[in-house]
Amino acid sequence: MAKTSVSDLARFGGQPAFAAPVHVGAPNIGNRERLLQRVNEVLDRRWLSNDGPMVRELETSLAQYLGVEHAIALCNGTLSLEIAIRALGLTGEVLAPSFTFVATAHAMKWQEMKPVFCDIDPLSHNLDPAKIENMITPRTSAIIGVHVWGEPCAIEPLTEIAKRRKLALLFDASHAFGCSHDGRMIGAFGNAEIFSFHATKYFNTFEGGAVTTNDGELAAKIRLMRNFGFAGYDKVVSIGTNGKMNEISAAMGLTALESLDEFVGVNFAHYQRYRSLLEGIPGLRLYPFNDAERRNYQYVVIEVSETVAGISRDLLLELLQAEKLLARRYFYPGCHRMEPYRSDPFYAAVDLPETEGLCQRVMVLPTGTAVDEQIVDRICELLRFVIEHAAGIKARLS
Repeated sequence: MAKTSVSDLARFGGQPAFAAPVHVGAPNIGNRERLLQRVNEVLDRRWLSNDGPMVRELETSLAQYLGVEHAIALCNGTLSLEIAIRALGLTGEVLAPSFTFVATAHAMKWQEMKPVFCDIDPLSHNLDPAKIENMITPRTSAIIGVHVWGEPCAIEPLTEIAKRRKLALLFDASHAFGCSHDGRMIGAFGNAEIFSFHATKYFNTFEGGAVTTNDGELAAKIRLMRNFGFAGYDKVVSIGTNGKMNEISAAMGLTALESLDEFVGVNFAHYQRYRSLLEGIPGLRLYPFNDAERRNYQYVVIEVSETVAGISRDLLLELLQAEKLLARRYFYPGCHRMEPYRSDPFYAAVDLPETEGLCQRVMVLPTGTAVDEQIVDRICELLRFVIEHAAGIKARLS
């Protein structure tokens, strides 16, 4: 008898659960008419880039929304981090989590710095300050914390360590736009915070990013560096690159800001529905958000315990994807297990048990304005069905 495949199981007794693929990170669009109106304004002005009025308006709106003195818009989040690193004059080693999108590590490597990967708190999924202290060396110049899933990392402990050890402190806030900590919006902590406005983020500018800071001198350096070091029409005063955001991206950002409450409302409603429908399914833990603070709920994160659920995260993922539900694992297998870090002898002795364990358990489910209640219901039905029939499914595949 031929071995049953995952795709055979998905279609056993009928068609896939979804006629068209359901994705994680499907873009939010906002008011199309308002966006197109802004695009036409840009085209009429023929000012498409180079610090145009749309970019300046977006920067002002971002600074006001986040409660910071300076918001510098850039072409993407990765370059935003690279320029912030360069503007702060960082050298040597930087402490950061491995449980993050690889761009966090690559930005440091690209600037000829050495990311030193630290382990995480298994409950918060964020950098564990208790693991930091013993990893600081004379070569350490900074700490980069990442607000994973939009839940702020341990800001006060990291700030205390950075001040006491005279280190710069940056926060990768790519997940945390619109989130708060202790009543203050993320964006105003550390020396600077870095945002990504990529299309997959709930607030997007098609492609874009920003650095926010209350340090006027640092903001001025970043503005120079994003535009080749120009301080006037033909006066170059520093090294720089091309990190500018264009006007069309800024138009998208301004339009998205007007729909921000709607986006968060949809995300929250989906999160509440997932929380209700997933309750009681063995082996699944829904990542809990601090509802006392502002959250964007742009990620619906579950952890799969194979010993309790009776099925591994990866097999569960395969089954869902065969049903055209394109859930995703994050941030597998961890930056320290990716190139070029995996092959670098410097990382040979890296021991990150919490990170590696979490990378085997985490799965992210679809949400956002491209998803409706019926899709959420169907996703939860699928998860419950697979867990309830895990033993039979595994037997068919064996």
